[in-house]
Amino acid sequence: MSLGVTAAAADLRGPLRVVDGDTMAIGDRTIRLHGIDAPERDQNCGGTHAPMWNCGEWVTAEVRARYDGRVAVCAQIDTDRYDRVVARCKVDGIDIGAALVEGGLAFAYTRYSEAYVPEQRAAQRRKAGLHATGVQTPSAFREAERKGHGAQRMASAPAGCVIKGNISRNSGERIYHMPGQAWYDATRISRAREERWFCSETEARDAGWRPALR
Repeated sequence: MSLGVTAAAADLRGPLRVVDGDTMAIGDRTIRLHGIDAPERDQNCGGTHAPMWNCGEWVTAEVRARYDGRVAVCAQIDTDRYDRVVARCKVDGIDIGAALVEGGLAFAYTRYSEAYVPEQRAAQRRKAGLHATGVQTPSAFREAERKGHGAQRMASAPAGCVIKGNISRNSGERIYHMPGQAWYDATRISRAREERWFCSETEARDAGWRPALR
């Protein structure tokens, strides 16, 4: 039996399964921790005064060692574009997001919340975790990746066919994105997952894809 939403409305309770530094699961529900941003799994840290190292894998391992299998209570705030529950989670009454930011394992994601800015400042002063070495914020890393791969992704599109047909990893829903829409640039086409390019909206709809909401 899968763990579901409790009677306390949007609260989720149960043992955690750590996916990466800022993503966890309770039962069959994937949870994106609100207000924090951890390095991507393939992200490296370091720089001029320190050797490069895979900080993304390190953070995932550290978070897994601390929280995997522990019982959490998560209060849902929203649902993101990947159909994940966005929530604040606590273990033994302690906010996981605050603990990760204060320990230098994640950053305050100020695009969505400034709740953990004080913890980040404290971590920076102590040079805790990631702050002890050169580190690029995850959002800056993702932006650099998008720019670096943007030309390559567009080159793989058939001539004149720039509509992106994406398949949700959680729900399996088929959604197409038009140039200029909110998530167009961030959407990547995976042939292995049977995602594809379309030359017109009519073609996309006929193939079973629905338009993105924004």
